[in-house]
Amino acid sequence: MPMTDTKARNAKPKDKQFKLFDTEGLFLLVSPAGGKWWRFKYRFGGKEKLISLGTYPEVGLAMARQRRDAARKQVADGIDPSQARKALKSAIAQNENTFEMVAREWHAKFTPTWTPGHAAMILRRLELNVFPWIGARPIIDIKAPELLMVLRRIESRGALETAHRVRIICGQVFRYAVATGRAERDPSADLRGALPPVKPKHFSAITDPEKVGGLLRAIDGYQGSFVTKCALRLAPLLFVRPGELRQMEWAEIDLEAAEWNIPAEKIKTRQAHLVPLPHQSLEILRELHPLTGSGKYVFPSPRTPKRPMSNNGVLSALRRMGFEKDEMTGHGFRAMARTILDEVLQIRPDFIEHQLANAVRDPNGRAYNRTAHLPERRKMMQTWADYLDGLKEGAKVIPMRKQAEQ
Repeated sequence: MPMTDTKARNAKPKDKQFKLFDTEGLFLLVSPAGGKWWRFKYRFGGKEKLISLGTYPEVGLAMARQRRDAARKQVADGIDPSQARKALKSAIAQNENTFEMVAREWHAKFTPTWTPGHAAMILRRLELNVFPWIGARPIIDIKAPELLMVLRRIESRGALETAHRVRIICGQVFRYAVATGRAERDPSADLRGALPPVKPKHFSAITDPEKVGGLLRAIDGYQGSFVTKCALRLAPLLFVRPGELRQMEWAEIDLEAAEWNIPAEKIKTRQAHLVPLPHQSLEILRELHPLTGSGKYVFPSPRTPKRPMSNNGVLSALRRMGFEKDEMTGHGFRAMARTILDEVLQIRPDFIEHQLANAVRDPNGRAYNRTAHLPERRKMMQTWADYLDGLKEGAKVIPMRKQAEQ
């Protein structure tokens, strides 16, 4: 007898599972727990096979019959419904697990742990260099030679360093795919040594004290934007990373306490950083406050106060003053301070590294702490600012070590 919807609805569970048959291989399987599943029994290749057509009442009798009829048509056409369903699931899984989809998922998961600029840079490198070539490929199918072709395409346009960085990013994506069960291994690991090594680059910096004096006088004579000039004047005094300086916010500055508290999301090491402000820097900030203090950023973009000055603001100003790229960069102020504080002013290296906000440990093995050695760092920052004033005024440069010997 054909099944009826009333019969399916009123079927009560028994101690053992049982079947209520419809026609042409369709039946309803009722479990002891009360669950009801539609099943279709058919023969293919001389063997009896079974597939599920859904659960009742989500799938009613009419829909179950439609699905049965579609499966019977596949059998008539020489297609095994079970294998066809597995192939469809595999295709869907592959479309959901392409390199691009996994990479974007990985990027979204880790973006909160990165600075906004770093997150944007990683995504842009993937979008420009990787997605157009292997983004649509199932990540599980990508092997080392295919990834190497992507990297060599980057290398061929003279961007060897970018190629190495992209390999590292892809490795992180593959390892995430392995951890989430969508890849078996990381093929980027097989490419170590496949690209020529990158020659180490050092940010150009002026570290000779006499030349530093000339640089400081040139900054004082800068004829461009007053906002840019103030950034130039603060750069050697505070020797923070260029991105940290240009994104300085008034809300982060305590002029009374003479402190600049940089939040963790703006710092490369992802740890909040405290910068003691020498009185020379406070004078610059108080001079600038009437101009930009009503906005968010200390150094806003000339186009809109809602954004900070551009990445190249300080660098372009240095070029306009005649300092070439192999002579001085925005990062160079950090190398300048590290070198002179150590070799000339004889400051303890761990004080310097803490103030540079580098991921290092002090002589006692302690990791970076924003308030570690704060009294000593306050003194160091003021000593540094006073020393720069002396260089700017053309004072005779005498290393501190020699002074102590006299």
